[in-house]
Amino acid sequence: MGPRIVIVGAGAVGGYAGAHMVRAGRDVTFIDPWPEHVEHMRKHGLRVTHAKDVAEFTVPVRALHVTDAQQLAKEQPVDIAFVCMKSYDTAWAAMLIRQYLAADGYVVSLQNCMNEETIAGVVGWGKTLGCIASSITVNLPAPGHIHRGAAKHGAAHTVFRAGEVHGRITPRAEEICRLVAFADSAKVTNNLWGERWSKLVANVMANGLSACTGLGGGDMLKIDPIRRFSTRLGSEAIRVGQALGYGLEEILHLPPETIARAGEGDDAAMQACDAQRFKDSGRTAATQKPSMGQDMEKGRRTEIEFLNGLVVREGEKLGLSCRANAVLTDLVKRVEKGELKADPRHITELRLN
Repeated sequence: MGPRIVIVGAGAVGGYAGAHMVRAGRDVTFIDPWPEHVEHMRKHGLRVTHAKDVAEFTVPVRALHVTDAQQLAKEQPVDIAFVCMKSYDTAWAAMLIRQYLAADGYVVSLQNCMNEETIAGVVGWGKTLGCIASSITVNLPAPGHIHRGAAKHGAAHTVFRAGEVHGRITPRAEEICRLVAFADSAKVTNNLWGERWSKLVANVMANGLSACTGLGGGDMLKIDPIRRFSTRLGSEAIRVGQALGYGLEEILHLPPETIARAGEGDDAAMQACDAQRFKDSGRTAATQKPSMGQDMEKGRRTEIEFLNGLVVREGEKLGLSCRANAVLTDLVKRVEKGELKADPRHITELRLN
C-alpha cells in the first residue's frame, strides 16, 4: 500500500487528487470539516466528474469528521499529510495533524496562496513541502461530488508542481510528484517559491474578479473592461514578485513580462496577452467559476486577503503601489459582508488613475 496518507480538507483539490490516489490503490484517509460531505463519502464514496472527455468514476473512501481525527492515535503514524484547506484554516489544520505524524513524516501544502511558512511554524521547515495545482479548475458542487470544469491537461500543461522549500530535488518531493500524478500531469520543481508566486498571480487575475462580479472565467474574458482590469491586477502582482526576487515561471501560458507590460499599457503585449487567454478559454466551460467565485456563491469566507490583499501588503513593504489589487480587495470584502451584491458593474464602471 505504500505510505500512510492523510488529506486534511477533502474539498475540490484535496478530493480530486485524493480520489485518484485511492483509485490507484494508495492508503488514504480524508478529514474534512463539512459534516454532510463526510457522511456522503462514507455511505456513497467520492464521485469525480469532468466537463470534457473523461469518464466519471466513484471510489469508496475512508472519511473522518474533524472530531473523529483522534482515532488516528490508535493507528500507524501518518507518513504524508496533505493540507488542502483554505488559507485561513492552514494553521489549525497543520496543528491537528502534527501530533499524528511519523518521525520522518511531513506535511504538504496543496493549496492556493503562500502557506508553507504557516505550516512550517507548526511542524518545522524540515517537515514542510509544497505542491502547486495549476489551472486545475475543480469545484465541489455537492457533498461527495468533485467536478472538474475541463478535461485533463496531460502533456499540454503540467498541472502539479511539487517541491522542497530549499529547492533541492529529494526522494520525498519525487514521492509527492508520483502521488499527484495519478490525477494529472506532474513534475518536481526546484523553484517552489517562483512557482507559488506565479500561481498566485494567475489567481489574483481571476478569483477576486469572479467573486465581486458573479461571473465565470470565460464570461469575464468577453468583457473588455474586466479583462483589462484582470491584466492590470496580474501586472502589479508580477512586479511585486520580481521585486521580491522570485524566479517567476510562465503564467497562463505567457511570459510574466508580457502580462506585466500589458497591464502597464503596452499595446503589443496586450494583444499577445488577450490572444493567448482567449485561446486557453476554449478548454474550460465559460461559466466555470474560480474558487473564490464559488465561495462567494456559497456564502463562504473568501481568501482575498491571502491573494490580492497579500500583493498589496508586500507591495507596500517594497514601495510599490498596487492600486488595482487594493481596490479589488476592498470590493470583494464589501460583497462578502453583504454591503454590495456581486455585479459586473463594480469593475466595468470603475475608474482608476
